[in-house]
Amino acid sequence: MTEQGQAKPGWLRARATEALLAVVLLTRLPAPRLPDPAPRLGEAAWAFPLAGLVLGVLASAVLALALAFGVPPSVAAGLALGAQVMMTGALHEDGLADCADGFWGGFTRERRLEIMRDSRIGTYGVAALVFSLGLRWQALAFLAGFSPIVASAALIGLAMSTRVTSVALMATMPTARDNGMGHRATGVTPVVLAGAMALGIAGPLLLGLPLFAIVLAETLAALAVARLAMQRLGGQTGDVLGAAQQCAEILGWCAICALLG
Repeated sequence: MTEQGQAKPGWLRARATEALLAVVLLTRLPAPRLPDPAPRLGEAAWAFPLAGLVLGVLASAVLALALAFGVPPSVAAGLALGAQVMMTGALHEDGLADCADGFWGGFTRERRLEIMRDSRIGTYGVAALVFSLGLRWQALAFLAGFSPIVASAALIGLAMSTRVTSVALMATMPTARDNGMGHRATGVTPVVLAGAMALGIAGPLLLGLPLFAIVLAETLAALAVARLAMQRLGGQTGDVLGAAQQCAEILGWCAICALLG
């Protein structure tokens, strides 16, 4: 076997391990044990949209099953959204709530970071969760009543594309702490970012969703979260990455509904 032939299985094995790390990190789904040593988080960031693909497909299956049993679209949408939240362990929702509490609950950078590390949730965090879950539920319910196929496509496409926002912030922002997930999520190279962007764009594109509107909405959301994080924290944390995904998903749902409504 040539050196090139020998290198190819190793290259594929490395990419598969990175994809597995993305699934383990971003979901609570059963997964094989990671090899030791595991790849660095920055190396696996290109596969974040693949973890979104898994989540979107499973959530769309819950939606389709509920509709097939005659469950009203609004209830079916709630079941699908709830399944998606459970499959992630509310990882991104937790980031959104922590950022809301920290950004507006503290007056200094240090106090904001301290609040964000507190496991308790405050008024700002509750309001942010109600806002996020309510808007996404309403949007999915509207699309499920409009067209179950479009609703399923949106679940999958947005689950893939919104996870690119986290990768983009990892690649372009300094870390606000010298530990934690945000600190570990460094080393995202331009190649890794380009891979994540290609996968994130491919989802909505292949599913026939309005790509330009989705990309524009998600970019605006990511820029807004990044600006706030720089002003109030001086960089990104794991919570900031989760908040960016949530805000991007909210605006993505709004963009699709606006074009189809």
